[in-house]
Amino acid sequence: MQHFKSDPPPAMQKRQSQDWKVIQNLLPYLTAYKARIIFTLLCLVVAKAANLGVPIMLKKIIDAMSIQTTAQALLVVPVSLIVGYGLLRLSASLFAELRELIFSKVTEQAVRQVGLQVFNHLHALSLRFHLSRQTGGMTRDIERGTRGIQSLISFSLYSIIPTLIELAMVLGYFLFAYDIWFVLVTFIALLCYVVFTVVVTEWRTHFRREMNQLDSKANQNAVDSLINFETVKYFGNEQYESARYDVNLKKYAQAAVKSQKSLAFLNFGQQTIIVIGLVCILGLASQGVASGKLTIGDLVLVNVLMIQLYIPLNFLGVLYREMKQSLTDIDRMFHLLETDQEIADVPYAPALVIHSPALGPHVKFENVSFHYESNRGILNQLSFEILPGQTTAVVGHSGAGKSTLARLLFRFYDVQSGAIYIDGQAIKSVRQDSLRQAVGIVPQDTVLFNDTIGFNIGYGKPGASQADIEAAARAAQIHDFIMRLPDAYNTDVGERGLKLSGGEKQRVAIARTLLKNPALLVFDEATSALDSETERSIQKELNELAKNRTTLIIAHRLSTITHAHQILVMAEGQIIERGTHESLLMQGQRYAEMWRAQQSQSEA
Repeated sequence: MQHFKSDPPPAMQKRQSQDWKVIQNLLPYLTAYKARIIFTLLCLVVAKAANLGVPIMLKKIIDAMSIQTTAQALLVVPVSLIVGYGLLRLSASLFAELRELIFSKVTEQAVRQVGLQVFNHLHALSLRFHLSRQTGGMTRDIERGTRGIQSLISFSLYSIIPTLIELAMVLGYFLFAYDIWFVLVTFIALLCYVVFTVVVTEWRTHFRREMNQLDSKANQNAVDSLINFETVKYFGNEQYESARYDVNLKKYAQAAVKSQKSLAFLNFGQQTIIVIGLVCILGLASQGVASGKLTIGDLVLVNVLMIQLYIPLNFLGVLYREMKQSLTDIDRMFHLLETDQEIADVPYAPALVIHSPALGPHVKFENVSFHYESNRGILNQLSFEILPGQTTAVVGHSGAGKSTLARLLFRFYDVQSGAIYIDGQAIKSVRQDSLRQAVGIVPQDTVLFNDTIGFNIGYGKPGASQADIEAAARAAQIHDFIMRLPDAYNTDVGERGLKLSGGEKQRVAIARTLLKNPALLVFDEATSALDSETERSIQKELNELAKNRTTLIIAHRLSTITHAHQILVMAEGQIIERGTHESLLMQGQRYAEMWRAQQSQSEA
């Protein structure tokens, strides 16, 4: 088998260096609790010393009994030996439990801190990252990563380190009480066992990695299918989704079978080495008893010590594999932390200052050029201003770059050239949290949390009182509807708000934005997905919301922006017309054509 070479291949060397990197990344989360770690290690040493003392005490009892007949044995065995035997067993258990009790806080705090850091980092990543990632696979990576931290610490502290300490104690006792051959046989057997386990487990790692990848892919497909439940139903594709999911499950099952075969080979090889080692050490002890150098108690002691060593070693393959898997899982989670934030605040960035909060800020796009992909330009040298307290509308055909303006205002992306200013402050130079606090949006597709209506409205201002939430709902003309529901504001809206109609969801979005009370408002085709009657009803609320406030309206239906102080007509990332509704109609160009086309459709 060419995989079992003494020199690890480059891929294995790379994996080993990654493992050490993961451990180095994890250590700072643990070393914050130095006192607990030191006390835990002391408990561990005491527990193992007591564990070693148990068979030694048993040897003394057997030797004491063997010098007398069975009837006389109990009379000559000192009671202290029997009591000491019981106390040592109790001590081993006591200090083992203390070790786990003391260290449990360290483990849980490390998991909490890493999980929270990953969660915060994911929220700090750019929109580009979140548009390209798959939620099911990413959440599975985080779940496995946090579980991997618990497993790695648990296996290390409760299995690997105790076994190493016990091994050192046993070898030391063999050297002290017997001769060097007991040490050499034990050490060589254990060394062969460990090397065999590590090499074979390394070989098996790619099977586990393949299983993880297939598991993530199956989970991604399942989550994606369930999120798009309605689309699946619309097209009657339940069987298609089931077949697609089953393909991934079959591949996972095939990889699992390969992994199980390699595990069987590992287990049999381990048992072979254990048996050979045990036979050799018992052979040495038997010779010692036969020659009179050792007692029956020594034979029992050697056997018990070897079994005590081999019992945890029986699980070394599983432990090593699980530790390697934990390191892989943690590495994938830490890889998320290493993902470039892309949109980051400059060092010591100040907060955005709105000069006139009651009126709204002055917004300026200055020679802005932007593209998502280098070979596909979106905005080209775009310049315009929105005066404080005024409304500017942007219209144009799909792909003109209208919705990109909103994303740039929120700084979901940075422009390639030019700059965007709010009250004279370049948005790249201020803190993102202050920028987004100053800007509110009512989007076309309102996505709600799977929680209550009250929670979703209150999300605009976390910590808002119930009175403030209800006031915002009244202003958005949705309070009466909510109060007619059986659970009122405690009504659950379902996944992505699917239990509400389009108009109801939009009113919740309006109420949420009203509660936020932003200085700058953005309506991103906020009513284009609604029917005409609902649109007219909601449009009044939007106009009221925009009154005396700096507002950017990205519109599809021109009838909703006739009141705007300025209308910009975009095509291919540039402004081709600008003016009021009346002046643009008088020019008789693109805007006038769009107006006539929409009027004809509404009359039809």
